[in-house]
Amino acid sequence: MKRLWDTGEAEFLIFQHALALLSSSCYILFMDIVIEFNEAAFRHGFTEADIRWAFDTAKYDGWFNEGKPPHNDKYLLIGFDRKGNPLEILYNFIDDKTINVFHVMKCRSIYFHLIK
Repeated sequence: MKRLWDTGEAEFLIFQHALALLSSSCYILFMDIVIEFNEAAFRHGFTEADIRWAFDTAKYDGWFNEGKPPHNDKYLLIGFDRKGNPLEILYNFIDDKTINVFHVMKCRSIYFHLIK
């Protein structure tokens, strides 16, 4: 029987990364996702590097409804910037492999329950 880790180091590392993402309540595997940034994403002073780091350190990623009907296509991600501060990030899908980040700010306390 061939074990997963016998398939090669690169494949095993990808598998480990996928498991880490799944175990941290992420719903999306970001390995092949292209992230585009709307100008509004930088309004609160966070950089592209901070936002990408937040995606890599995501503790929550799920549908964001704001009390609106279920056809809403916004998603909320809570991750950390490069200094370890929690960020709330709103994004939507452009297509299957591309997302558009349009809001980033310091995570408000109303979302802390999502990462506890």
